[in-house]
Amino acid sequence: MRKHALILLFLACALAAPLARAAAPAPPTLAIYDLGRGAVALDGPWQFHLGDDPSFASTSLDDSTGHNGWEQISAAETWGAQGHRSYQGYAWYRLHLHLTPATGASPDFALLIPQIDDVYQIYWNGALVAHDGKMPPYPSWRESGSAQVFHLGSLRDGVLAIRVWSRPLFSYDNGLQGGIVGAPFIGSPAAIAGQKASLVNIWLLQNLYFFAIQAIYAALFGLSLLAWLRDRSLSALLWMAIFCGGELAASLVQGRHLPIAFSASYLLAQLALALRDIGVWFLLLWLLKLNQNSRLMRATRIIAWIYWIDASADSLLAFFNLGAPRVAFRLQLADALLTVLFVLAEVYPLIILAFAVRKRLDPARWAVAVFAFIAEMVQVFHGIAEQGSRFTHSTLAGAISAPLFTIYGNPLSTETVADTALLVAIVYAVYRYSRETLDRQQMIEQELRSVQELQQVLVPETLPSLPGYGVTSAYRPAQEVGGDFYQIIPLEDGAALVVLGDVSGKGLKAAMTVALIVGAVRTLAETVTEPAEILAGLNRRVYGRLQHEFVTCLALRLGADGSCAFANAGHPSPLLNGSEVDLPGALPLGLDAAASYETISLHLDVEDRLTLYTDGLLEARSESGEIFGFDRLRELISSWPDAHRATEAAIKFGQQDDITVLTLQLAPAEVLRA
Repeated sequence: MRKHALILLFLACALAAPLARAAAPAPPTLAIYDLGRGAVALDGPWQFHLGDDPSFASTSLDDSTGHNGWEQISAAETWGAQGHRSYQGYAWYRLHLHLTPATGASPDFALLIPQIDDVYQIYWNGALVAHDGKMPPYPSWRESGSAQVFHLGSLRDGVLAIRVWSRPLFSYDNGLQGGIVGAPFIGSPAAIAGQKASLVNIWLLQNLYFFAIQAIYAALFGLSLLAWLRDRSLSALLWMAIFCGGELAASLVQGRHLPIAFSASYLLAQLALALRDIGVWFLLLWLLKLNQNSRLMRATRIIAWIYWIDASADSLLAFFNLGAPRVAFRLQLADALLTVLFVLAEVYPLIILAFAVRKRLDPARWAVAVFAFIAEMVQVFHGIAEQGSRFTHSTLAGAISAPLFTIYGNPLSTETVADTALLVAIVYAVYRYSRETLDRQQMIEQELRSVQELQQVLVPETLPSLPGYGVTSAYRPAQEVGGDFYQIIPLEDGAALVVLGDVSGKGLKAAMTVALIVGAVRTLAETVTEPAEILAGLNRRVYGRLQHEFVTCLALRLGADGSCAFANAGHPSPLLNGSEVDLPGALPLGLDAAASYETISLHLDVEDRLTLYTDGLLEARSESGEIFGFDRLRELISSWPDAHRATEAAIKFGQQDDITVLTLQLAPAEVLRA
């Protein structure tokens, strides 16, 4: 009995195995009739298996559901959304096809793959017929995710197998990606081309709002940059250009069907996002009138550099070999650490806004502050929610990115609405800032014109008659207004008082000092005619009023008979017939209230010429950096030029400072009578 029982048990086991195999459901076969009349979706279900085995491409493989790890899966969603969350690496899809070509249809067929994450190979009846990207050990793939068309040639019944490799997950990945994202299509080349065009049209329609916003960013980038190049003082426009350029570049690179490698896309996107954020920081400093806070500006520059270095290091991670498991794990840790710094830096605008709380700002600037706060908070919360979401299964990041509503099929999320509001607020605030700056510039230009008119009165273009002398003069400021001056004041005894000088510095401040000095000279000349006393009086009047500036000055009293008395306050000595007049040194005006000056006398003979000038004539500098200097000055004066020709020679050489030249020549009596 015991022997019979063992025999029956053996027979039962032998029969159970084939019965069990027969009980396993055979893989479904998708029958397609009239193939070639249109594009047919290969929506499956597909047989699916994790891992990698070259035999998975074979037509003889038993891929029935439940056998050796094979299961059924839809091609409409990723494998991460169908029970294989956070899986990374290899997987295989297989679909059994029964194809009946349409009568008269071309025997050539094409396959449309809407999107697969990330690298894939396509096999037909065990033979590799197409691929996209490069498999490990040195993987490469495109970031675009755009639909790809592959021409397969003549097909009959068989097995379509797709081998997929999905990259290691980064800190921001939620684990729901991987594999086929949308069902492939099969059909004639013409039908597949039409199907791809349809997908592209749908994508374009759903992104019209995005393209409109990016067009605005592009226009603002160009206009802001051109306006800043035209006027470098409008720093806010430079940061506006950087903000718009960074936003434009990041948006176009990230998932917008550009045919570039993932590593390049990741690099460009990270750097563009960093530029956008840094542009916002400095733009806020200018718009919120915080650019005068030197400590805050210095801190912003330091944090901006740290942020840029962090973004650069994070972006370079994509260039390492993600196909090596150990390398990929280390890169994931590095990515997590660098991303923490990245997110922390994105909070910096809140610190900037805290400095502006007590400032009295107009509504346009406060609108920028409020919407910058909202946009940054949305961005920060989204970035934080993304981190580790594949472990926590948090849906907050998805909720932030989910559409709030649609406009003509264009989904608008919380991020999109916040960024759009910030863009509108910044555009209006920059417009107001530009208008205010232009208004201030117009006021300054008006003030400059007024000062120019004043200087035309103070520095005479028409010289007074000076008995016994031929006089020429030339005055060329380096800017709109200058700090050189000269006065020729006839005296009651037939003599004349000549004063020539140079205020340190240039521009409007120097011009206002000139007005003070010229007024003082004319007042002093009413009671004092000795050159040393003139300089002493001027020194007392300007001391303490020049704010660390000073004035060099030369005063002389000319008699009609050729008598001449000089006094000098730190000014270049005049030239007598090309030779320097030896004058005692003295401090310039405005440095010491008790400074004293000495008068020396000499006598001019007929046709002797005195040349008075400011140091702008000596300090003219060529493009190579060579200075005009005393040797060229003496050579120039030896040719007896008038003031205009001497000035033009220095300007042609390379003007750096205000230039004033005055020539005084004792003329023969017959010339004077003529």
